Amino acid sequence: MSYPIIDTSTKKMDKVLEHLHDELNTIRTGMANAKMLDRVEVDYYGSPTPLNQIAGISVQEGRTLVVKPYDPSSLKDIEKAINKADIGIAPANDGTVIRLTVPELTGETRKEMTKKVSKIAEECKVQIRNIRREANDVVKKDKTLDEDSQKDAKEEVQKLTDSYIKKIEEAADKKSREVLKV
Repeated sequence: MSYPIIDTSTKKMDKVLEHLHDELNTIRTGMANAKMLDRVEVDYYGSPTPLNQIAGISVQEGRTLVVKPYDPSSLKDIEKAINKADIGIAPANDGTVIRLTVPELTGETRKEMTKKVSKIAEECKVQIRNIRREANDVVKKDKTLDEDSQKDAKEEVQKLTDSYIKKIEEAADKKSREVLKV
């Protein structure tokens, strides 16, 4: 039997998984990736605007990000926003574009990045477990379910939780391997 709470919980857990992937994409691996700049917001005419909406971002030679603003007058603001975002790469402004050369990761930096991956994954696991707890509370309070149905619903919630925890661990392991790969 399918329970409505399972569908609701699945949708919530999908959002957590999507958030995890977004977060992992911002972690640098030694290779240039335009997603590294997804969190950068530029103060563009008084309102915070995502960088990718006011500039073209491309990868050159695998290790260099090139940010070419659609409006050349915003170059200084973009440079300021990149510095403020603290992505660990110093922007080089040549007057028309901003270049970000992704440095080689040292052994120590790689370890720090894998710790960051683990921390993000753990936060997502906590969110999944909170969703499980909320679902179990809903099942407990549902007076239309008899004892056996409640037990079945809780088992389904647990299976769902286990599958999402596994997906999170797989994504984190994949990213950690990517970071550690020299």
